[in-house]
Amino acid sequence: MAYAGVLSLLQTVERVQQINPKCIQGQTAEMLDSLRDTAEYFQNVLEEASKIRRYDDNNNSEKIKSLEEKIKVACSDAEDVIELNMYQIIKGLSLTLRVLCKSFPYKDLLPVVEEMDTIKKQVMEIVSGFSTISTRDVDVDADDQILELSGDSIIDTSSSTSNNPMANREDTIVLGLDDDLEKIVKRLTGPPSDLDIVAISGMGGIGKTTLARKAHDLPQIRYHFDIHVWVTISQEFRTRNVLLDALHCISKKLNIVIEEDYKKKNNELADLVQKKLKGRRYLFVVDDIWSTDVWDSIGGIFPDYKNGSRILLTTRETEVAMHVNTSSPHEMNLLNIDNSWKLLRDKVFGPKHDHPPELEKIGKKIVEKCQGLPLTISVIAGHLSKMARTLASWKDVAKTLVKIVATHPDKCLGVLGLSYHHLPIHLKPCFLSMGSFPEDFHVETWRLIQLWIAEGFIRTSEGDKSSEEVAVDYLEELISRNLIMVRKRRFNGEIKACGMHDLMREFCLKEANATNFMHVERTQPPESRLFQHKTTMFAASVFKLNILM
Repeated sequence: MAYAGVLSLLQTVERVQQINPKCIQGQTAEMLDSLRDTAEYFQNVLEEASKIRRYDDNNNSEKIKSLEEKIKVACSDAEDVIELNMYQIIKGLSLTLRVLCKSFPYKDLLPVVEEMDTIKKQVMEIVSGFSTISTRDVDVDADDQILELSGDSIIDTSSSTSNNPMANREDTIVLGLDDDLEKIVKRLTGPPSDLDIVAISGMGGIGKTTLARKAHDLPQIRYHFDIHVWVTISQEFRTRNVLLDALHCISKKLNIVIEEDYKKKNNELADLVQKKLKGRRYLFVVDDIWSTDVWDSIGGIFPDYKNGSRILLTTRETEVAMHVNTSSPHEMNLLNIDNSWKLLRDKVFGPKHDHPPELEKIGKKIVEKCQGLPLTISVIAGHLSKMARTLASWKDVAKTLVKIVATHPDKCLGVLGLSYHHLPIHLKPCFLSMGSFPEDFHVETWRLIQLWIAEGFIRTSEGDKSSEEVAVDYLEELISRNLIMVRKRRFNGEIKACGMHDLMREFCLKEANATNFMHVERTQPPESRLFQHKTTMFAASVFKLNILM
């Protein structure tokens, strides 16, 4: 991806500038300064472009893709030239440790600098044409407030359901949620009498929405609350839509007509919601919320009448769950083998039908490969239900499970991909780097941190945290977003090792391939192929060079 290429170029330039001054001087030093300044400009542009993708209406999508491609190619070519020349310098060092240094040929840098300047001008033209929407310019009370978000709704009962490609999906996750359901029901119906927020968090496809729907639809919950409201935070979040969806649910329950009220302003709609809820015990479900900012923009509409009203919220982001209720968010876990098998069995044969005994052993092997993710189990069950129910057929599925999942991108990889696409741009290279490790590999934290630092993914400001501390923050944020899983912890709670769910890794590899993250086509001579694993090897070479000098 372009951002990783920019960071890598910046790191390479900075390392070159730190070697013996005899090698870097005069016009060479000036050109390296120019390259660094241009790369920093590209870094800022890409960070802003990432924000545009999250807050704009996608009108600039093609422009941003074009911009990223130009930047990626320019930075890759520039780094090739620098590394090839540094290789020549290192190769020419005296093995007798004499203080000798071949000067860096500035003539080799001249065409690179000119090309970077040309690309910079093109990027500036593209940037000037952006129709941006800045979060700083948004009026919270304005009727046209909009925050671009990526939805993760399996069940969408909002007024915009027809626009959600996943809205008509079957309620696929049923078994294995009994314990979760019991805990949620107790929190919804038990003390305190104050308004309480019950937050459900977990990775995409784990069954958060299904759990919320099951709780919402229980007869005892329907009886306990006077009014039930369900709103889904869609890809285009608007405060106004949340208020209108809430009024729509309330009007159906109270059997009243409020069509004229739809013309009101946002603050008037918020007052109307509170007025209609007044004196009534309500359950308000906010499904699939991604951002603390979104919660802050709607959190004020919920009145507290000290009558046991509840807000039930689902999110992939642990940070959001902690933000809305720091005491005890409900974190969902992956299914164990037994519940995974029950889910697969009931989806294929039906809950009231027996299964051939000879299929149970191979069935458990299949669900074991699904690693407890209900979404994957459901997709595989759908595939098995269309096949002959024979041992041979199920063995074939066990062997080709990953390929089967890959043939359902919208149902599997697309759902998980929403979490990735919502990442801040500085976290994306760190996430994609996890794809370089084998399946089920437990990556030691210290090793992963050193990799991120060596690859230039960690950028720090003077006087701030060290690179290691920033890298730990990055790792914890990826874990909080349920993209990386903690495998081992130390006795003091620190993360000792981490890894990825196989399905998440499959998405990671797909995205890395699509963005050429792990492979860059080179335009330099074959000798430059020594730098295919460029940054880490180059770091070692510069370290050796510094010792020799």
